[in-house]
Amino acid sequence: MKLVGLKSHDCHVLMQQLLPVAIRGILPDKVWDAITRLCFVFNAICSKVIDPRRLDELENEAVIILCQMEMYFPPSFFDIMVHLIVHLVREIRLCGLVYLRWMYPVEWYMKVLKGYTTNQHRPEASIVERYVAEECIEFCSQYIEADKSIGVPETCNARTPPGAKGTRGFNVVTMTRDELEQAHLYILNNTAEVIPYIEADGSLLVGLLWRLNL
Repeated sequence: MKLVGLKSHDCHVLMQQLLPVAIRGILPDKVWDAITRLCFVFNAICSKVIDPRRLDELENEAVIILCQMEMYFPPSFFDIMVHLIVHLVREIRLCGLVYLRWMYPVEWYMKVLKGYTTNQHRPEASIVERYVAEECIEFCSQYIEADKSIGVPETCNARTPPGAKGTRGFNVVTMTRDELEQAHLYILNNTAEVIPYIEADGSLLVGLLWRLNL
């Protein structure tokens, strides 16, 4: 089953949060209770803050849970990995918090490197080539951040001063009075309704312009 949003090797997330919800109503209540208590133990030992006075309680809880599971699961279920649950709290006493020592970040990055493989016959060379190319691009991008890109059009928002309102695909141009009069005169001289006045008498055109305050 593929869980959306989980990365590779995210089994600890499944054990801590999703498993009790997934198996509820499927297994008998006593089995569900034992597995849920085990998930709570994993959630407690993987937290970033642990009270040292609770370590004995967590260790006893792990032993009790394993005893319950021995009653509900066949002997073939109990291998060395299940037995290691007893020693997890002891490792916290000796080595510190679990989240500072686990290998999940390393496994996630190994998955990233595995995606760099393009040649199945030379996987190591493919990983090195892709990694070096990515490092070069990141290194160069630090020095060309302020430079203008070649061939890429400048956006309209780039010309907008800070704090001003931008426009949607057009620029607002403020015309002077002389420019406005020239635009009106150009439109009148090229409008079909005004042409008869021009052909009849120029004085009529002057009167028309006077009425339009031009």
